[in-house]
Amino acid sequence: MKKILSATQLREADQFTIEHEPISSIELMERAVNAFTKTYCKQFNKSRSVKIFCGPGNNGGDGLAIARLLTKKKYDVQVYILQNDFSFSEDFILNEARLKNKNRVPLHYISDSNFPPIQERDVVIDALWGSGLSRPLTGIAEALVKYINEHKSTTVAVDIPSGMFADGPTTGTAIQADFTYTFELPKLGFLFAENYEYVGEWKALDIGLDKFFISEIASSQFILQEKDIRKILRPRKKFDHKGKFGHALIVAGSSGKIGAALLCSTACLKSGAGLVTAHIPRIGNNILQTGLPDAMITLDDHENMITKIPATENYTTIGIGSGIGIESLTQQAFINLLSRYRRPMVIDADAINILSLNKGWLEYVPKGSILTPHPKEFERLFGKSPNSFERIKKQTELSIAHKFIIVLKGAYTSISTPEGNIFFNPTGNPGMAKGGSGDVLTGMITAFLSQGYSSEQAAMMGVYLHGLAGNLALKNKTNYNITASDQIQHIANAFKKILS
Repeated sequence: MKKILSATQLREADQFTIEHEPISSIELMERAVNAFTKTYCKQFNKSRSVKIFCGPGNNGGDGLAIARLLTKKKYDVQVYILQNDFSFSEDFILNEARLKNKNRVPLHYISDSNFPPIQERDVVIDALWGSGLSRPLTGIAEALVKYINEHKSTTVAVDIPSGMFADGPTTGTAIQADFTYTFELPKLGFLFAENYEYVGEWKALDIGLDKFFISEIASSQFILQEKDIRKILRPRKKFDHKGKFGHALIVAGSSGKIGAALLCSTACLKSGAGLVTAHIPRIGNNILQTGLPDAMITLDDHENMITKIPATENYTTIGIGSGIGIESLTQQAFINLLSRYRRPMVIDADAINILSLNKGWLEYVPKGSILTPHPKEFERLFGKSPNSFERIKKQTELSIAHKFIIVLKGAYTSISTPEGNIFFNPTGNPGMAKGGSGDVLTGMITAFLSQGYSSEQAAMMGVYLHGLAGNLALKNKTNYNITASDQIQHIANAFKKILS
């Protein structure tokens, strides 16, 4: 998995690499801009003019070096240097001299608001300010960023959009990039919805920072990778039997929401649980018996809702909440379950909403359980947060305090653990923003928990493979057309990709 480091830690990694490789600062910069230029040339052809806006620091130095490399590759490049009582960094000055020696790239110095024209076909490269920025932009710098944002040209940010803060909420004006090519590792802020308008689509480019230093530096935040899931997934042996892979109980459904029980139970079976029993209201009997003959069924005494959960000693784990509603009898059934069942379980959807109505019940949630709220459910249960940075902090603190895992669903679903770690998931797509997707995820996580994986492993595997199944569904569909059933149909293909 990839670590997420703070801006300060990344600067320390730069310095360590410079001292121990050893390599000069200007040559490490050259390595970074070569990676940037290679990526840029793969994405943009020479028919589009390039306007590079450079600030006075090392981010501006990157821009000057990029201008030299793109010109060498026959791109039409213009460079605009912000000059207004700023002191220029040493590496900026060196790259400026290199560019002047080539004498082929027009350099323009900006000291007032007489900014150059930008055409829609132009590509703007933002090299004004880097991750060292500690206060909002003001004056001519802010005016220039606003001017760039007003145009419909494509903007590519070098390392981080100018004006954006890497490790905290952005409070002022920032470049609204279409693409951000960042160096070595992504910034935490790239993973939050409120920063998407600044970051756009991002890529992390390997620039050869010291791998040992990065492996040793402390971090509690990570991005999952395919190899992590491959390492966790256990092979199945010839003499294995269904009893070895657990017996999952899915408590789901109510009148009008029996589909949630069907989706959840199906996903659980397709994710490897040895046995699945669905406990549902009587109204859903024919639907599940017909739609999922692979599962066993127990029927509630009530026709339309869950009012009593059966004895649990024969089940390896329980997944509860999909479509159960929040009726008082269902609430009572849930607290009765919490009072007697002490093994980790998966709690989703209406089970989370019931906890929101009875916050004192959180103390009964078994240690190691996995809660899977979407942002609104998280807010109802744990309160509002002013921004995503504070919400992640709260999520981490809650997992530590209650000894359970929280899977906060979103574009980069975050998984917090009782040890204080946060894992971000990179798989998935906007097409999965559909009713029923959460039911599929609950079934998958429950399946892994039933097979004897740790709670942390079950959460990571379920989230990653669910998103991967959604991505594979895109091969024949678009973001507009994917359904929860499509995700289920591609669970097997997600496994195959991990195993290949």
